[in-house]
Amino acid sequence: MSQIKTIKDVNLKGKKVFVRVDFNVPFDNKGEISDDTRIVAALPTIKYLIDEGAMAVLTSHLGRPKSKADTQFSLAPVAKALSEKLGKPVAFVDDCIGPKVKEACAAMKPGDVVLLENSRFYPEEKKNDPEFAKKLAEDTGAEAYVNDAFGTAHRAHATTAGVAAYLPVKVAGLLIEKELEFLGSKTENPDRPFTVILGGAKVSDKITVIDSLLDKCDSMLIGGAMAYTFALAKGKKVGSSLVEADKVDLAKAALEKAKAKGVNFLLPVDNVVSNSIDFAGGTVGELKVMEDIEDGWSGVDIGPKTVELYKGEISKSKTILWNGPMGIFEIKACAAGTFAIAEAVAKSDAVSIVGGGDSVKAVKKSGYAKDVTFISTGGGASLEFLEGKELPGVAVLDRK
Repeated sequence: MSQIKTIKDVNLKGKKVFVRVDFNVPFDNKGEISDDTRIVAALPTIKYLIDEGAMAVLTSHLGRPKSKADTQFSLAPVAKALSEKLGKPVAFVDDCIGPKVKEACAAMKPGDVVLLENSRFYPEEKKNDPEFAKKLAEDTGAEAYVNDAFGTAHRAHATTAGVAAYLPVKVAGLLIEKELEFLGSKTENPDRPFTVILGGAKVSDKITVIDSLLDKCDSMLIGGAMAYTFALAKGKKVGSSLVEADKVDLAKAALEKAKAKGVNFLLPVDNVVSNSIDFAGGTVGELKVMEDIEDGWSGVDIGPKTVELYKGEISKSKTILWNGPMGIFEIKACAAGTFAIAEAVAKSDAVSIVGGGDSVKAVKKSGYAKDVTFISTGGGASLEFLEGKELPGVAVLDRK
């Protein structure tokens, strides 16, 4: 991944730079930003550009607006939050193209920051419309493109890929550089033993990742509902647990590949089970621990013996990649397994990488996020990257 040029490889002093950031942040019911992780993750790149005397024109999407009338998806509150974090004014423009954008960008001086309105207010953004992409480049007066939005790098949209065609310089920001280093180089050439922990609901969502990582890792620990599809593949009883009966052959193939590769493939040896689950209410019925799950019971977490088994494997590791929770961690009674794994990963001496999505929520909820080496900002993007797919938002960047 080191062949991709970054902002450190080019001179951007005095240049207007079109920067794709990921400010797709959640809001609470009062309209306040409830988690500013993505804003904080973009700060190193923005500060670098300011210090270099560049002019940063930032763009992002937010949510899934239907049209410009969807003002609840405006980036105006993000401009305010960003200004506070940078300790300097951030000019907000309530459009992405057109006269207001031209005027605001023409008035910029070195070190200035402008944030454009939600790019998804234009349907042309998701369609990667070439005319829209061209207008983004022209109306901002940009002379270079920086992509620092890893979370959307797997999408070929106008701001993540299309606009790059109209700008002479196309480089990665510091966040994308870090993502590619940890999800790329650190898993391609890991310090060994290299342990992969995979959870989540579906084998079908992760099968390509499993296949790709079985070529690289020494151990693979499976949790979450997908463990029950593997249990089914091994002829075990899974009761009323969430399974993908039509994916048993995929699970068997993965087990066979692991055996052929000499990968230590661990499945739960016991399960926390419940006789009822109310996802909406966030409650479960009676809880028991079972090895084979009886009819009428559903697996909701890995059991205490599995926790100890997995902790033992984690403690021996030099590199750990974790993607996906071990159970229904959103319900407090079913979170112990996931939180125990989070603690073990955080306290290990290994380079620990948490790959996007629910595992990030889980590690934050556990209180151990600060002790993990690297937390990816990309859910779908990190999975696709680990599968070995080329990400459109990275493919458009200049190579060294």
